[in-house]
Amino acid sequence: MSDVAAINNLVNKYNDLRQEVAKVIVGQDDVVNQILISIFSGGHALLIGVPGLAKTLMVNTISQALGLDFKRIQFTPDLMPSDILGSEILDENRNFKFIKGPIFANIILADEINRTPPKTQAALLEAMQERAVTVSGHHYKLELPYFVLATQNPIEQEGTYPLPEAQLDRFMFAINLEYPSFAEEVQVVKATTSDHKPQVNSLFTAQEIIDFQQLIRRIPVADNVIEYAVTMVGKTRPNSEAASDLVKQYIDWGAGPRASQNLILAAKTHAAINGKFSPDIENVQAVATSILRHRMIKNYKAEAEGVTIEQIIKSLF
Repeated sequence: MSDVAAINNLVNKYNDLRQEVAKVIVGQDDVVNQILISIFSGGHALLIGVPGLAKTLMVNTISQALGLDFKRIQFTPDLMPSDILGSEILDENRNFKFIKGPIFANIILADEINRTPPKTQAALLEAMQERAVTVSGHHYKLELPYFVLATQNPIEQEGTYPLPEAQLDRFMFAINLEYPSFAEEVQVVKATTSDHKPQVNSLFTAQEIIDFQQLIRRIPVADNVIEYAVTMVGKTRPNSEAASDLVKQYIDWGAGPRASQNLILAAKTHAAINGKFSPDIENVQAVATSILRHRMIKNYKAEAEGVTIEQIIKSLF
C-alpha cells in the first residue's frame, strides 16, 4: 500500500475509532484526540484532572477500541518497584523464575502517579524511554506498541510526591481535563444510571498500530515547519535571546530539545489524522500547548499575578 493510501486508511480508521470511544465517553473530544495522537506518535501522556472525570474509563475504553492489552497500576505511598516490574521467585526445582509485573502490557494506566515515592516513579522511567526493563541484571523487552498514560490529581498536596522535571519531560503530552458542560453531564448521568451497557469493538491489531506509527515517521516535513517548532521551543527559555518579554518575566526554566522532537512528531500525526500528507505551522500550533505546558516552570511572580502557562504559550505563536 502506498503512503498516500495508508494515510487515507488511517483517517477512516481514526474516525471509526473516535465513534467507538464516543459510545462510552461523553464529550472530552479534545482529550481523546490528544491521547490518540500521542499513541500514534509513539509517545506517552499525563492526564491531569480532579477525581471523577472518567480518566480510568477513558483509557480502558481506548485500549479496548485499539484491541490492546491494558493494565492499571494504582500508585500508593507503599508501592515498591517490584510491584510494577515483577520479581524473581524460587520455583519448585529451586531455580529462579521471573514473574512479570503489570508493566508488561501494551497500555499501562499509572493511576495517581504522584502518590508514590520517587524510587517507584523511577521504575517506570526505563520502561517509558527504552521500552525495556531490567530486573536482577536481566534485560526484558516490552511488547510493542507500548504506551504509558499516567493520571495526576491536581488538588491534593498532602502525601504526594511531585514528578521531577526529568520524568515529566518523558511525557509527550500533559492533558488537562475540565469538568463536562451541563448538557454533557446530563448525558453522563442518564447513561451511567441505566442498565444499558455499550459494547466497544476492537478495531485495530497491535501490528496495525505499529505500522501506523512507522507511517507517521515517514511523513515528510518542510524545513520551515521544523525551524518554526525549534524557534518556538527556543523562545520558552528565559536566558535565550529569542525569549519573549512574558517568558523573561514569568518563566524560570524553559523546554528542552525533546519538546522540539515531540512538536514535530505530534504535528505529523495531527496532519495525518486530518488527511494531510505533510504538517504545516497550524498543526504545530494545534499540539503546542499540551507539549509545552509541563516543560515550562513558572516563577513565583507568575503565581502571584495569576499568569497561566497557557497564556504564555499562546504568546509564543
